[in-house]
Amino acid sequence: MRRERPTALLVDLDGVLRRWDPEVAAGAERRHGLPSGALVETAFDWPLLRAAVTGQLSHAEWMTAVVDRLTERAGGRDTAQAAVDEWQAYRGEVDPDVLELVRAARTAGVRVGLATNATDLLDADLKLLGLTEEVDAVVNSSKLGVHKPAKEYFPQACLAIGAPPARVLFVDDDDRSVRGARAAGLSAYRWNGPDDLRYLRAALAL
Repeated sequence: MRRERPTALLVDLDGVLRRWDPEVAAGAERRHGLPSGALVETAFDWPLLRAAVTGQLSHAEWMTAVVDRLTERAGGRDTAQAAVDEWQAYRGEVDPDVLELVRAARTAGVRVGLATNATDLLDADLKLLGLTEEVDAVVNSSKLGVHKPAKEYFPQACLAIGAPPARVLFVDDDDRSVRGARAAGLSAYRWNGPDDLRYLRAALAL
């Protein structure tokens, strides 16, 4: 069955609209004597990360837990804290090509929302990155209390963007989230990089 053209676009933040330079974490680890990959491995341990992105822990509490776990590996709490502080001072960079797509979509009358697994630091990050006024809605998992790709997430995201699932195009760099969106009735596209922009523009008739 032919799908209707999307009237709304939901875009993942991290990995799509926001890029992260892995050298920042690697540099902090080298300077503070941590094993390679220790920061991301510790912070993204799923039970801990899940608590942060569903609002059970604040961002600050999440980072305190990371410091606690890294203290022995870093040879002391002060060293672990310094490494985490240096890593966290970097808040990523906006992908200008994806931002251009977002702006073009909104100009064409397509409502755009951010659909992201994030902490309570998200609003501050969006302000810092200059993204607050660039989207029509922000769907933050920590405010909903449910994360992608849980089936309960996507109906809430569609409500926030003001469009039925069949008229929403969802873009994410995570396969599980893409599958979850499709199961919820959205069109979903797996983001691989800037070469995908041509397809997305065509799908949105831009």
